Amino acid sequence: MSKKLPHDQIVKIKLGDSQLRQNLTVAMHTLQKNRLNVINAKFKNWQGLRDKAKKAKNNALMSLSDRLIEFEKNATANGIKVHWASSATDACEIIYELMRQNNIKKILKGKSMASEEIGLNHYLANKGLNAIETDLGELIIQLNDEAPVHIVVPAIHKNRNEIGKIFQEKLGADLENEPEKLNQIARKHLRDQFEGLEMGLSGVNFAMSKEGAFWLIENEGNGRMCTTAPQIHVALCGIEKVMESFEDAATMVHLLTPSATGQFIPTYNNIITAPRNEELDGPKEVHLILFDHHRSDMLAHHDYYEALRCIRCGACMNFCPVYDKIGGHSYQTIYPGPIGEVISPNIFGMEATGDILTFCSLCGRCSEVCPVRIPLADLIRKLRANKVGQGKNSPLSTQNGHKNRGEAFAMKQFANVATNGALWRFSLSKAHLFNKALHKFQNSIPVIKNWSKYKELPQIKKDLYKELENMEGVRYE
Repeated sequence: MSKKLPHDQIVKIKLGDSQLRQNLTVAMHTLQKNRLNVINAKFKNWQGLRDKAKKAKNNALMSLSDRLIEFEKNATANGIKVHWASSATDACEIIYELMRQNNIKKILKGKSMASEEIGLNHYLANKGLNAIETDLGELIIQLNDEAPVHIVVPAIHKNRNEIGKIFQEKLGADLENEPEKLNQIARKHLRDQFEGLEMGLSGVNFAMSKEGAFWLIENEGNGRMCTTAPQIHVALCGIEKVMESFEDAATMVHLLTPSATGQFIPTYNNIITAPRNEELDGPKEVHLILFDHHRSDMLAHHDYYEALRCIRCGACMNFCPVYDKIGGHSYQTIYPGPIGEVISPNIFGMEATGDILTFCSLCGRCSEVCPVRIPLADLIRKLRANKVGQGKNSPLSTQNGHKNRGEAFAMKQFANVATNGALWRFSLSKAHLFNKALHKFQNSIPVIKNWSKYKELPQIKKDLYKELENMEGVRYE
């Protein structure tokens, strides 16, 4: 990943990119409509399915140590070689050692956010080895030396004209902008890469402990190529992906693709149970790496364990009113959007990623659409409290981060007022008395000056309490 820019600087750059905003707006609205259409047309009890999925995921998380041991036992019996990795570096080293032992210089990858999380491409590049992306979106951004902008559709910020230029510059292809011709260019390039492939790498959508198997879904067929064409297949699996049964995993798959892209079912379902036995095709070796990378810390937390239910559908991003204005690169971490705001401070540390907690209006749309009912807006609010030194069991490296004492003091006073009915009503009814002073000193008052730099400060001329009381949908008790 390139050097991190200051928070306000990256936001200004992305907000000023009109092409990016146009591309994101079109794409996000399309994904939102697709989701709504498929839910209305194909599901009789979507909310019930969400409840079932939440329960199944929670059951798996609350018995995770048993699930992991059961998975290892049954997968090993099936012939799959199971490896354990505590850290991102551990996971990279296991893959590197497999390549070194088998004298392999190149691997081809199916889409895997887990491999992005552990920084596999850079790790192998530093060892003089190549990791080549085969998912179309991942290929585009790898050619353009970018990080994924979205966890499901990594190049959604690019339109077909921009992609055509990338293919012309990086692959020496003719300049094209028709989707069919762009696909032909990518297909030819990747087919050449697949020739003589010795090791393929994939992620894991769900692992089933009772069966000792794992499930991959995809739309392009490149995942199946990466898992069946080479002699060695390596799969990266976060420990939270392990569930108890095939039925539990099937519930998740029923929610995943409608939430992600608005498809009823994925184009390819790959359920991998073992390496090649007496068959003529398939890998001779299947390795699965179970990696932790601070997930155990999250599981032990009273609140943040809920984020481990995430099935990486990206619906929270598709509906986020902040994400569709600034895009995923503004977060400058592997996981953008609302789910990224929760898991990034827990995995990579508050000191490194705590700045992204401001990318949220707390509108709650992410929580509404999350298929496994993760209360994302609530968790972001709690992380904000942790960031300024409040709350219990703060995430990794919170103690090292800069604490804004003024912000902490202001929020404490706001909490005192907001949780006292009499004080709250009194404050709102008298707020208009400060209107003149507020406007006169707007460029020097903390927080207010950041607002007034870009927007006109509203006039508070009347009794705010009365106005709120008369608003439709507001009920005071």
